[in-house]
Amino acid sequence: MRILLAPDKFAGTLTAGAASAALAAGWLDVAPSDELVARPMSDGGPGFVDSIAAATGVEPLLVQTTGPHGESLEAPILVVHGERRTVYLEAGTCCGLSLAPGPRRPLEASSGGLVALIEAALDAEAERIIVGVGGTASTDGGRPVVEALSATMPADLDLVVATDVAQPLLGANGAARSFAPQKGASDVEVIALERRLTEWAAGAAVDAGQPGAGAGGGLSYGLMRLGGRRVSGAAIVADAIGLDAQASRSDLVITGEGQLDFSSLRGKVVSFVAGRAQAAARPCVAVVGSSSVGRREAAAAGIDEIYALVDAVGVPSALEQAAASVRLVAGGVARDWSRRPSG
Repeated sequence: MRILLAPDKFAGTLTAGAASAALAAGWLDVAPSDELVARPMSDGGPGFVDSIAAATGVEPLLVQTTGPHGESLEAPILVVHGERRTVYLEAGTCCGLSLAPGPRRPLEASSGGLVALIEAALDAEAERIIVGVGGTASTDGGRPVVEALSATMPADLDLVVATDVAQPLLGANGAARSFAPQKGASDVEVIALERRLTEWAAGAAVDAGQPGAGAGGGLSYGLMRLGGRRVSGAAIVADAIGLDAQASRSDLVITGEGQLDFSSLRGKVVSFVAGRAQAAARPCVAVVGSSSVGRREAAAAGIDEIYALVDAVGVPSALEQAAASVRLVAGGVARDWSRRPSG
């Protein structure tokens, strides 16, 4: 058999690359003669640049910038030469939630570190800049980025905003109310952040209600104000890694993430990969940390079977020994799906 491994990260425990390695090890424990092809995925959040780098073989360049609270750090950009010089950036590498120390300070967290990355991309003579905006600590609507760059952005630049969610900037489903609590915001702070975003959007020509404007704490909206156009982050990565061609040449597709829930079925990696596998008429299974999705909903998304770590090893092992747990579960997947010679 030929198996395509295309997981997302397991948030807080494994990168997409590490998850791919653990899946491969577990499968080969059981079916060592099968052919495995690893293509780690991302939907625009953490691991976005790594996924593109692995697919293209291009080495990232490190740029000096600042983190969400002004701390000095280096973050990668990926310059890919093709028909158009394209530079990939990942907001999470400079203003990501993983960079925000506890206790979290959501009112102070800034997306401003992205400015240096965009400037470095322009210095590299980028014709297209693709920014993965997921996983930020900030909920500032990208205001620091707009204020720093609005006067200098080239008019002919193709600025692409790679998102994993379709939320608008404001309202009950917007950036502050949907995502700020996950970034440590109290109820009072959520109200304050919503007020700030409302003031920032007032009178602007860009519609704050358009799908995806709320991604990355509204960073997506800010980039739209700089002329950016929104696309699916998973689609960007899929195109870069040749997901469709790889799926069509495989007998089985395995994807995965830390927690499979109903938001996962709305354009995030697992449902996106499953949809591409379904289009190629290939079975797809998901290895996940935990799942709250029913069999019927999974099947409708193109997922033939779900294997959850917590069901196999329990919550403590799934969290504390994630790689070993994925390897163990992947062995079970191989026993169920590999066409191994009998005897």
